[in-house]
Amino acid sequence: MADPLPLSPPPNAASVPVPDPAPSDQAPETPPLEGRPAPATRLSAIDLFRGLTILEVVGHHTSGVALRWFQPDTTAHLAALLVNRTLHFAVPAFVFLSAVVLTRSLLKKFEPGRYFWRRLTRGGWPYLLWSALYIAWYVWTGQRAPDTLTDWDRWRDWLMYGKASYHLYFLLVALEVYLVLPLLLPLARRRPSITAALLAGLALQLGLYFLNREVLRLPFPASTVLWYMLPVVLGMAVGARLDEFTGWWQRRRWTLLPFLIGAYLVYLPTALAYARGEAVTPVVYSGLSWVYTSLTALTLLGLAYRLARSTRVPWLRTGVGLLGTVSLQVYLIHPALLQALEKYMPPDGPPWRVAVTVAAYFVVALVLPALLGRTLLNTRLGTLLFGR
Repeated sequence: MADPLPLSPPPNAASVPVPDPAPSDQAPETPPLEGRPAPATRLSAIDLFRGLTILEVVGHHTSGVALRWFQPDTTAHLAALLVNRTLHFAVPAFVFLSAVVLTRSLLKKFEPGRYFWRRLTRGGWPYLLWSALYIAWYVWTGQRAPDTLTDWDRWRDWLMYGKASYHLYFLLVALEVYLVLPLLLPLARRRPSITAALLAGLALQLGLYFLNREVLRLPFPASTVLWYMLPVVLGMAVGARLDEFTGWWQRRRWTLLPFLIGAYLVYLPTALAYARGEAVTPVVYSGLSWVYTSLTALTLLGLAYRLARSTRVPWLRTGVGLLGTVSLQVYLIHPALLQALEKYMPPDGPPWRVAVTVAAYFVVALVLPALLGRTLLNTRLGTLLFGR
């Protein structure tokens, strides 16, 4: 099943970040070896990955706003649609990163009680809290009728499938990833090949697709970890070999990048057709999306390491890295800001004015939550709101 456009509650959608791991959940510091990144570089690369991906999230959702205001069948609408469908890799990317970071931590030391308690307090609590906050927000802003609050079928969908708001399903997927990763530890200890994990993960993903289609028939498969087993398996393999990743990427990038470009060029027409409501073959669209987004996640990690080593643009590296430290906060808050801006400062007028207004939305929806997140870091209020 395919994913709908963002900014309307999606039945099977995919678009956003992973809850930032606690320091003890990050890759353990090991002595740097020849040809391997130093621990400080590795950790900053992970923050850069988060920063790059949260930029994608806000850009993706902002382009969804633009699509509602540009006239269909215009150049401006097509440009926004191209941006929207291209920037559609955040959920698989953050799932991939969760698997990388937590596999690294679990291989160092796995204490089930401590592990699951941390996952519950750092993932489960924010999911329940922000689901309740967004349920109230949608009623308060008139996007849902007040009587939905007493509709228990709606509450079931909101909480069981992450539908309290269009973006919260990711936190539910993340919780399921936390349950799956310990089961993959025996395989992670064997340090499987990253290339083999990519191919095996794709085969597993297709198998689960047909299992769901023929047997499980889940109502919202993209709100479950079953839809993201390729990035989970791939992230597990990268996490098991994280010290070797930069060397592996340097050897494989000139093979993987052409594959990524090819996958994108095949994926994009199908994604555009789906977004326009045209008929597409679900397994084809889903398969192309899995390949495109997984290769993009690998490329983003390679880019993050490159930025971490670069001395040319320190302001860019610092800015993106700081965004990465508050990616969860930006992710949770920015949809409400976008909705408020669209309601009270609608981007009407000629295309150029719509484009300028929407660009301003992007800046506000990115900067304000980031400033709030940084202000509340390591405070009781921050822990209460974001689980850290």
